[in-house]
Amino acid sequence: MSELVRTALAIERELLEKFDGWMAGHGYGNRSEAVRDLIRGALVAEQWAGGKAKVVAALCIIYDHAERALAQELTNLQHEDHRAILCSQHVHLDQDRCMEAILMRGTAAHLRRIADAILATRGVKLGKLILLSHDV
Repeated sequence: MSELVRTALAIERELLEKFDGWMAGHGYGNRSEAVRDLIRGALVAEQWAGGKAKVVAALCIIYDHAERALAQELTNLQHEDHRAILCSQHVHLDQDRCMEAILMRGTAAHLRRIADAILATRGVKLGKLILLSHDV
């Protein structure tokens, strides 16, 4: 456990009131934890900006399973970067749509390129890449 250091911040009343509202809406019990999380987020975002930071990621996509050869194309794209792909989970949403969650590990830039290729594939309707640093 790291040593905690107390510090004081001078913040305009209106900004602090907005922050307190944001904090309550996100379930924070105190300002310190909220500020720590915001600082961590800013530091991680700066680290990722260069694209070389090692991260883990989840790419979730929804696609039309009836689209000709789409499932095979998605599998092929994952095999092309098999060292970055950890696993995938396929879910049947209804008669026509499937969801796939693809877990990956690598540099932020590399995983974004993989995600972009998958998201640009014809028949993929919607997707979102979530990057997480495991060095926080």
